[in-house]
Amino acid sequence: MVQLDRCDSAQREWASDAIARVEADANRSADTHLLPFPLPPAWGIDLYLKDESSHPTGSLKHRLARSLFLYALCNGWVGPDTPVVEASSGSTAVSEAYFARMLGLEFIAVMPASTSHEKISLIEFQGGKCHLVDDPTTVVAAARALAAELGGHFMDQFTYAERATDWRGNNNIAESIYAQLALERHPEPAWIVVGAGTGGTSATIGRYARYRRFATRLCVVDPEGSAFWPAYLSQDWEVCTGRGSRIEGIGRPRVEPSFQPSVVDRMIHVPDAASLAAMRAGSAVLGRRVGGSTGTNLWGAFAVIAEMLEAGRTGSVVTLICDGGERYADTYYSDDWVRSRGMTLEPSLTTIDAFLSTGVWRPPT
Repeated sequence: MVQLDRCDSAQREWASDAIARVEADANRSADTHLLPFPLPPAWGIDLYLKDESSHPTGSLKHRLARSLFLYALCNGWVGPDTPVVEASSGSTAVSEAYFARMLGLEFIAVMPASTSHEKISLIEFQGGKCHLVDDPTTVVAAARALAAELGGHFMDQFTYAERATDWRGNNNIAESIYAQLALERHPEPAWIVVGAGTGGTSATIGRYARYRRFATRLCVVDPEGSAFWPAYLSQDWEVCTGRGSRIEGIGRPRVEPSFQPSVVDRMIHVPDAASLAAMRAGSAVLGRRVGGSTGTNLWGAFAVIAEMLEAGRTGSVVTLICDGGERYADTYYSDDWVRSRGMTLEPSLTTIDAFLSTGVWRPPT
């Protein structure tokens, strides 16, 4: 009989306790709200936003961080003295720092030097350290090298996001959406609209809808500079843009392993000015600030709703509030910052205003 030695037994016991603590955190956290976004009743179309900003660390990435830690713990990759390293533009790092501190682990986030100061402060508040790199396209390589140097574990959200999440259920984001829609007039959404950073959320939702045999279609919205859209358009998964995304949390310079295009029904390319215009317009309607990736989601949702109206279809559409806008006070909500990036929001704001009053969608050229 093969027996564990004392060291292995102690690490197994530590991992068991760590898993229990992560699971307890999930158990005491309420599910996130599904908020209605007001549209003219005559349209017969309902828009909902799942508010992922209400997680303990303030973003959609809280779900991912929990899943990644559980995956690493159950695989035996993380022990009581393992430094944890991640490549992240911010929100994933904030959430992973939270779980690392919970488990008494050192956490280092490798990120572009352009990441907002608000997000860096949030990571440090959760006990994490930040390692900044000038070239956004080298973040993953730098994180992998740092983990090797420290004898730590590279979480690698871009590879493991789609496999760390239980897409069949277990209160994942897709199962939660359908449960919360159960008493609505259109309980099975016609469309779910999400962005892609790792690709894990779109993979989970797309797989779950197919597994449960729902007719719901999945639309992935993609910002400027990201490789997902041109790769999907050309069906060439080796596309590399060599650019980072200005919309934090979504968009990648290459197609990441977690992105599963076969479960995506369509993609919409969203200019950055349109993302920020929809972010501001959505914030005005909701009475609270939301982040830039939520604006990208809203732009895509408005587009598919306009198509439904034109086709005479009714139904529901669901998208996400990925994080709150307080993290972007000095960037996306600063007119000076927007102008300094060469963006003009007025044409896109005009498009949104016209859509919300008439249902007609005419995006600026």
